[in-house]
Amino acid sequence: MQNLTILLCADCSLPINMSEAIIKEVIRKLESVLQPENTTHYRYGDISGASWTSRKSHLSEVINEMRMVLDFSRERESGERSKLNHLLADFAEIAQVSEDIITLHGLGFYEEMHHVLEWMKKTRKRMLKFGDGEGVSSSQSVGDEGVVLGLEKDVEQLIYRVILGEAILNERPRLVISCIKGMIGAGKTTLARQVYNHPDIVETFELRAWVTISSSDTSTHEVLVELIQKLVGHVKDPLSLDEMDNRSLQSMLWEMLEGMPYFIVLDNVPKGMWLRSIFDGLPYKGCRGCNLLTTSRYQITEDDFYTHEMKPFDSNKSWQLFSRTIDNFTSCENKFSKELERKGRDMLKKCGGLPLAIIDVARQKAKQRLLGIEWDELFDSIDLGESLKLFEPVYHGLDDQLKACFLHMSFFKENATIRGEKLRHIWAAVGLNTERSIPYMANEECMHNVRSCIEELVCESIIELVNDSEFFRYRMNPLLYELSIKKAEENIGFEILRSNGNNGHSQNPRHRVIHCGRDKFNHSTNQDNEHLVSLIFHGGGRYLDDASQSYWKSFELLRILDMEDFGVKTLSETIGTLIGLRYLGLRNNYIQEIPHSLGGLEMLEVLDIAQNFMMELPNIINEMGSLRYLYMSDVICRKPLKVDVLQMLEILAYISIYDWTYEVSSLEKMTRLIKLGTEEVDENSDVNMLFASLAKFKRFLQLNLQGFRFRSMPCLDKIGVLHGLRKLRLDGRISRLPSAINFPQTLEYLVLVNTCLDEDPMPVLQEIPKLGVLRMRNAYNGRKMAIGNYGFKNLCVLRINELWNLRELRIEEIGSTFLQELEIKNCPLLETLPERIEAMVFLRKLKMVTTKHIATKIRNSSSFPNILEVDISP
Repeated sequence: MQNLTILLCADCSLPINMSEAIIKEVIRKLESVLQPENTTHYRYGDISGASWTSRKSHLSEVINEMRMVLDFSRERESGERSKLNHLLADFAEIAQVSEDIITLHGLGFYEEMHHVLEWMKKTRKRMLKFGDGEGVSSSQSVGDEGVVLGLEKDVEQLIYRVILGEAILNERPRLVISCIKGMIGAGKTTLARQVYNHPDIVETFELRAWVTISSSDTSTHEVLVELIQKLVGHVKDPLSLDEMDNRSLQSMLWEMLEGMPYFIVLDNVPKGMWLRSIFDGLPYKGCRGCNLLTTSRYQITEDDFYTHEMKPFDSNKSWQLFSRTIDNFTSCENKFSKELERKGRDMLKKCGGLPLAIIDVARQKAKQRLLGIEWDELFDSIDLGESLKLFEPVYHGLDDQLKACFLHMSFFKENATIRGEKLRHIWAAVGLNTERSIPYMANEECMHNVRSCIEELVCESIIELVNDSEFFRYRMNPLLYELSIKKAEENIGFEILRSNGNNGHSQNPRHRVIHCGRDKFNHSTNQDNEHLVSLIFHGGGRYLDDASQSYWKSFELLRILDMEDFGVKTLSETIGTLIGLRYLGLRNNYIQEIPHSLGGLEMLEVLDIAQNFMMELPNIINEMGSLRYLYMSDVICRKPLKVDVLQMLEILAYISIYDWTYEVSSLEKMTRLIKLGTEEVDENSDVNMLFASLAKFKRFLQLNLQGFRFRSMPCLDKIGVLHGLRKLRLDGRISRLPSAINFPQTLEYLVLVNTCLDEDPMPVLQEIPKLGVLRMRNAYNGRKMAIGNYGFKNLCVLRINELWNLRELRIEEIGSTFLQELEIKNCPLLETLPERIEAMVFLRKLKMVTTKHIATKIRNSSSFPNILEVDISP
């Protein structure tokens, strides 16, 4: 097909270029597949008539996409057509992939062809809006860029553990793909420049190339052309490269790089760029020193060798960057008093640790200082208007579904860590669909993946996963949080009311956040309540104490009422008039009794009354027929809770094991229960009856058992009847664990907290066949813990914490073969790491928090060349 340089259109007198010729030829071949007499030449297996019709229709749609692109290209003027050649070359390669799939898989191609069709549609849309961006920037500087600090550890980790470490130590030479990921302004490009210009990189790699991608419309064809030009130095006829198809460029690039160590940086890779086309031009087998480093806001591929997450600067680094930038701008050393420094640090919190915003603010202040304004006055406020403008493309680049989720992040507190469950519940309560089907390329195979919007926002560096506990919690950078507020005010009728009178009113607001201090709140500002869908309280104080009893009667459309952490002591019976309520959040308050009127909330789906110590719960839950998620703890029930009446229930945590009651005949109607948390489990509890009843729930996946104070839980040997259980949390004293064969064989995630076992749990746990994550906190009293040969065949994550007596952790030669993350915290007597840790080839992350003496000793006595992330600190 590469010999087709110029063909004439059957219906057009203009000559068509190589890419158009390729597309036309692929159309011809695919159309031949649809001919009945030719289907026997392709494998189709046992495909029914309906299935064959569906696949035929799908293939016809692929062909139709190609025809539309050809028609669009032919309709352009000659000048426009030449500019579109790059994107047309990308489309031609996708067309070739579709032909390859048919040749390889025949008619058993549905998943793969669906992915190809999606890529075709995206590329065609990019062609339609062509010209919005600038493409590849070949003039991008990779030299010095002013003040740079706080990246020393990042540079060392990338160069010596990822790039040079792989080039020198890896026994199986291959292409090493690394990605520097982070939000706008986090310093991704700065870090990449530090790596690219580092003396050890310059000395090691004879061939280096830096390509900055300036637009989301940039084609892989442009990148391939730019790489060849950068690596060769000059090309006799650069225009000839523009006219070549992608596969010819890939072959040329491969021949240039084969057998040579090379280091390539692709800066600012946009979402959706088909990197497989670039990978195919890079030699990846049999030679050392093949390195591709990318920077991006997005998770580039599913199989990145290493993703280096850019973390925001802490207060110290933020202040250092701020003061050095001011010194650099004013050309003198500025000294600040302790009081001024304190004010400056408080001011910089609004920058969220982002170097770009910090530098922007520093330059603003330096300019104002040069105009004669005193530092005292300058540090009183901060203007982030210009910085926020830089983040506008982040919002506009989201699809409608993610935009809606982004806007509703404004409901939460600034810098708050938010439970993943709460995020999903709030979004669902306002009517957002948070599940999305996303096609992607992984290991050269096309497939569909269903992700939540939370995962997508993490992948796009919009929110950050806070991985400091066994629970999934998320946080948004303060600058993006400010942008979410601004956009929510513009798009969804969002407003914030404050007790200090600094309010932003919306006409007929639909969503309201109330910030309260200790002062009396002026309730006269609470207008247009009848339009509100969401009402969220932050802060605390006297707001509800000052409200009248009739206050709740004015909300007719309210679906969300959240008073978590608000300091509420009493609730009015009139809350029961909020009959449209879907979400009621009362977690972590001082409420002593739930009003009986809440039983009338027949549409309520989420009720969160957890962490209200010794709250009295009347017998009203059975009236809430729509309830799907019930969170509570330490409640006093007048009567045992009959769970079988809650037939929509999916999550119940926590309920006293003595309040768990049901009719056996009704359990068959509870088809949705996924997670249960029980508390007050002691030696008198009938856990076997509990396990037997839970075994009747076909979708049941997660069980949390919490003991009662200092009493021991009973024998758990019957827990194996929970055949589908995947996640188990045991919190409380246990005399012994069940044997490995008595654990559910489907168990993947196990948490042991305060179990205080006297025997080493590893000989039992290492035999659970599918266990992938093990977390232990105050779980074992012994001095030695050992993982034996062939133990933990699937364990990826091991985290141990507060094992106060532990002195030795031993891992045998073939133990924990696939362990990827090891975390050890607060084990003050453990002075050495397992001897085999350096030989664990899959271990990528090691974190240890211990005493200063032990941390220094381990850092000085050990080396971890194969471990990418090492953090040993006091």
